[in-house]
Amino acid sequence: MKLKDLAQQLGLSPTTVSRALNGFPEVSESTRQRVMAAAEQFGYRANDSARRLATGEAGAIGIALPPRQSLHLGPHMSEFLSGIAERLAERGIDLLLAPLDVDDEISAYRRMASSRRVDAVILSAPKPNDPRIKALTDLELPFIVHGRAEVAIPHAWLDIDNEGAIRRATNHLIDLGHTRIAMINGPEDQTFAIHRDRGYRAALRERGLLVDPDLIASGTFTDENGFRFAQAILERSPAPTAFLAGSMMTALGVFRAIRSAGLQLGREVSMIAHDDVFAYLNADNMVPSMSTTRSSMRAAGARIAELVMQMRAGKPAGSINELWPVELVLRESTAPPPQG
Repeated sequence: MKLKDLAQQLGLSPTTVSRALNGFPEVSESTRQRVMAAAEQFGYRANDSARRLATGEAGAIGIALPPRQSLHLGPHMSEFLSGIAERLAERGIDLLLAPLDVDDEISAYRRMASSRRVDAVILSAPKPNDPRIKALTDLELPFIVHGRAEVAIPHAWLDIDNEGAIRRATNHLIDLGHTRIAMINGPEDQTFAIHRDRGYRAALRERGLLVDPDLIASGTFTDENGFRFAQAILERSPAPTAFLAGSMMTALGVFRAIRSAGLQLGREVSMIAHDDVFAYLNADNMVPSMSTTRSSMRAAGARIAELVMQMRAGKPAGSINELWPVELVLRESTAPPPQG
């Protein structure tokens, strides 16, 4: 079946069908779903070889994996890649993962650009003045950033409101009566962690509370780091009565440290975790259930894949900037601090 035939079956123009298949925003989600369902029903597949010959497209999107990521593909990256791959598969686009021997992503992008193996690349874990953005712009290799940088070069990005999420979570703990609130953050040189730190500090200052550096820790989101950081923080005097955990993996470690100290989560110590909506780590099913700032890595990956498709179809990269709000979901792990 050709595109024209599929359009006739649907009573739509070939342009509308093409835009729906390529994720253009001017096509409604209901129309896109209808087109995708019809394409599946009638067995429509774009002639990828002909399209690539005609357009010069590679039919692949690239992600470079430095050693620190490729050797430790944790649940956050797995969820993110799954979201990307599922959406690209709908368009017949491949996902090219390029593990690196050394932390030199820019050299990898130069190779990708010169070999024309990919049509665009996806950047993760941006820093404020991220050199990859200028390098890719100079290479004229389309890209989108998962997160945000603070450079003047127009570029595509999708991020969540990290500052607002942590500010809201901190304010909720203060509303409950907590004044000693610890935060276990991500790597301190990455933009998302800087934004979270900003939200945490702003909430404390606005409520007349001092920022205690001894209650702040930064590092990769792992169970072990969460345990080690929380254990050390709980030994402070006076000890914190609440924690902000940067991820559910970190929260597991904090939970272990709380229990090791002979304390009860949700009674003597409260915690709010950033929840990446892992199917295999459900905040509702934990005992006690975990209060979270909710954001799905899989959904972010799927949306980034859609935005990449829009760039491939001609949408200017500088016009693609999405900031997602983050929901605060309250469960049993948060309560007023113990009295006395």
